Amino acid sequence: MAAARSGLNRFYLILVVIGVAGGAGLAYLSLRRPTISIPANVTIEVSDTSGFHGYYLGPDSAPLTVTEYADYECPACQQFMAVQMPTIEERLIATGRVRWRYRDYPLEQHPHARPAAHAAACAEEQGKYWEMNHRIYAWDPQWPFKRDATGIFRDYAKQLGLDVAKYDACMQSARYAARLQASLIEGQRAGVSSTPTFLINGRLYPGGESVHYDMLKALLDSIQGKSSR
Repeated sequence: MAAARSGLNRFYLILVVIGVAGGAGLAYLSLRRPTISIPANVTIEVSDTSGFHGYYLGPDSAPLTVTEYADYECPACQQFMAVQMPTIEERLIATGRVRWRYRDYPLEQHPHARPAAHAAACAEEQGKYWEMNHRIYAWDPQWPFKRDATGIFRDYAKQLGLDVAKYDACMQSARYAARLQASLIEGQRAGVSSTPTFLINGRLYPGGESVHYDMLKALLDSIQGKSSR
């Protein structure tokens, strides 16, 4: 009788352990956000790029347009945005002398580049593209060294006051995957092979070191000097 009771107790103990483990597993699955993947090999439809030519800063009437092809996970791009861009924004873009055009050029070796670019595109839906662009390029925390950075981008969305439910839906849909691919193809056709690369007045300037405030101002002064002759 004692042996039977002992076996019964062991049976109930096993049921309790299974129940606790199952409950913990369900709780984990309910709290864990699914990994977000932004595909690269997608079919580009006309509707994916219709009316969209990049992200702009500055007026249409600016005498000089600069197109930047960049990758959010690229260290040189990050350095350019942190060091050069604030002065360029303040002295050339805000004053109406330069119009800035940003195009995504996600490199294959950077696994976070497409999710980062897609996060910025989702922020653009809510009127916060450049705020998200600058926040991602701040690399705070050091998200390029994380296994999965999408949670950090989601935190940025919260900090910027975005509707997180809409942001989540946008990210899960990967609706801008084809737009990102089209942007990459545009850069390749223009001759871009590294990031950052700048297209200025019909000429490509690879690398962030060659493009800075003084260079752009000198080029702009030269263009305006020629046009006034």
